[in-house]
Amino acid sequence: MASDTKPRIVQITERPPCGEFPATRTFDEPQPWIVRPEGIRGLWWIFGVVLALTVLAELLVHLHPHFGVDGWFGFHAWFGFLACVAMVLFAKGLGVFLKRKDTYYDARR
Repeated sequence: MASDTKPRIVQITERPPCGEFPATRTFDEPQPWIVRPEGIRGLWWIFGVVLALTVLAELLVHLHPHFGVDGWFGFHAWFGFLACVAMVLFAKGLGVFLKRKDTYYDARR
């Protein structure tokens, strides 16, 4: 294949092999509860209550700390939160080096 040939552009004119096109919602049709603001607010409350209950459950469990600091009340919740923040920051930093332009996969002309 010669290097001076242009890429072939294909126009899709038939349905995808997986079946139907995605359904579209009409303007007056209500959104599902999970995407409405009151649904999102309710989920935040539920998750907050579950987190508080798991931290309070630490009062009922006898811990066996190995390093001293892991015996502090709520240590595991803070450690998990800080580990999650560290992973997000690491991924953001890694994205700086691995990022490509928006047009990276476009056909070159």
